[in-house]
Amino acid sequence: MALLTRLAKQVYRRSNEELLGMHMRHLMALSYVRDHDGGPQQELAEALCMDANNVVLLLNELEELGFVARRRDTADRRRHVVQLTPEGRAALESSEHAQEEIEDEVLGALDSEERATLWRLLGRALYAVEPADAVTEAAGKPYSATTASIST
Repeated sequence: MALLTRLAKQVYRRSNEELLGMHMRHLMALSYVRDHDGGPQQELAEALCMDANNVVLLLNELEELGFVARRRDTADRRRHVVQLTPEGRAALESSEHAQEEIEDEVLGALDSEERATLWRLLGRALYAVEPADAVTEAAGKPYSATTASIST
């Protein structure tokens, strides 16, 4: 586990706002929202392991940037759902492209088959401890590496 932490730190050190085009917290939140578009705001708080008040502040920032929109849940007017805007999707795609380049640099010692094996093993380990994501995988929905990094 110490090796995973060290490897993750190498990625985070290289993932500055200038290169990504946004803060890493914005990237992780947008990735989750994309993968769970229209999901409840409370689920975002749980996925990010953040206090609900801090998630409100984060969503305020993302709304000011035009990347997300919050709407009342039609099924439960007390809740808000979060949706990715077209501007948010474009910014996320650009940022994820930059993140892929960082991952290529950090994982440069591994060939494509080794990377695929690493990805598969890490995903399986994560799904075992995050049952909600296992349901997502079983439903055939795409899995995001950025989202996987949220709770680590």
